[in-house]
Amino acid sequence: MQNTDYTKRVAVSCSAQRPFFEMRGSTVADRRFWRWGSDNLFPEALAMVARNSTIHRRIINDKADYISGKGFVWSEQEPILGALVEQVNGSGESMRQLFNKLAFDKVLFGNAFLEVVTDAEGTFLSLYHIDASTVRVARDSKHVIMHHKWSQFSESEAVTRSLFPCFEEADDGTLRSVIHYADYEPRFTHYGIPDYIAGLNASAIAYKTDKWNISRLDNSFQLSGVMLLDGVADGEQQAHDVMRLAERKFAGTPGQVMFIMRDSSEGDNSRFIPISETADGDWRDLHDQATADIVIAHSWFRALSGLDFSAGFSSERILQEYELALNTVILSEQAELLEPVRTIIGRVLNIDASSLSIVNHPPAQSRPAYMKVWEARRAEGLDYDESDPAQNIFLAQLSKQTEL
Repeated sequence: MQNTDYTKRVAVSCSAQRPFFEMRGSTVADRRFWRWGSDNLFPEALAMVARNSTIHRRIINDKADYISGKGFVWSEQEPILGALVEQVNGSGESMRQLFNKLAFDKVLFGNAFLEVVTDAEGTFLSLYHIDASTVRVARDSKHVIMHHKWSQFSESEAVTRSLFPCFEEADDGTLRSVIHYADYEPRFTHYGIPDYIAGLNASAIAYKTDKWNISRLDNSFQLSGVMLLDGVADGEQQAHDVMRLAERKFAGTPGQVMFIMRDSSEGDNSRFIPISETADGDWRDLHDQATADIVIAHSWFRALSGLDFSAGFSSERILQEYELALNTVILSEQAELLEPVRTIIGRVLNIDASSLSIVNHPPAQSRPAYMKVWEARRAEGLDYDESDPAQNIFLAQLSKQTEL
């Protein structure tokens, strides 16, 4: 879409002298960056915790899915907007796929990064997700620096982009800018902090209790204890080798059974002394408490995390908690992700993007799919018209049309 008036429509200044669409080389005079965490590897630590804590990971996945919704709706009068929703970049991603990645990063790291690609005439627009763990904010706070492995940072392998609303020219001649989404946290200026930060210890406890159960399973639930071996060794090294061989053959996970070798001149008094395990209940309680703390730290809900299905599937409770999540978490996160995208689309493509909205569907149906709209409205105590063609559509048809 050719538009020679592009520069007038997007004349947002980065400074008094330089508008944001001015072309510059993609370098930063001061390549130093603001560290993300004391060792600059805080994202890697958060990712590791998410990969090892089952309930923590489940909540992250579910929140990202709910926030990215079931698709998008837009005005039929804006066909370009519809084409962008179907394919938002050269990688063939839909806008829903893009938003799912952004939402996942936002939940996991408290930060997300979106790259905007266009040209000086505004003839095209592409939006790309950037893995948040690969991005750091430059010291000038006007650029971001991307690197594939920050533990082995190399200046020659780093890529610099300007922060929105400033655009700078890339090596391929396109204009690029990065939108930085960040959860607010006092005293954290350059990076956001995830909502669940207070529940990190709870996630670690849940992981360790799971690991403890795996250790017991590996040992076929053998009793822990001490094995006293009577015998004569030619030296400490031989005694050490014998004990380690016994551990490898009979103890399973190291530490399940402790072997002690001693000299005995009064016959063989080898014996096993079991260690009574009476704390199983305490471990389960600890795991349950950690799980509850994780849900609370995420500002999330148990029924939406798959935690209470063993007690029976209650669609009423799921719908109630979904309504709470929708109005307290989901809609606000969607608005934060979507508003800059609407602005970008309007400025670059010169179209009205206000109709672009995310479709939200509850995880359970409150009404049968074969019920018509007017019947559902009647059941809800709302006004209805049996002769209205729009209200004579089955809910299943309406749901399918919305997803499309």
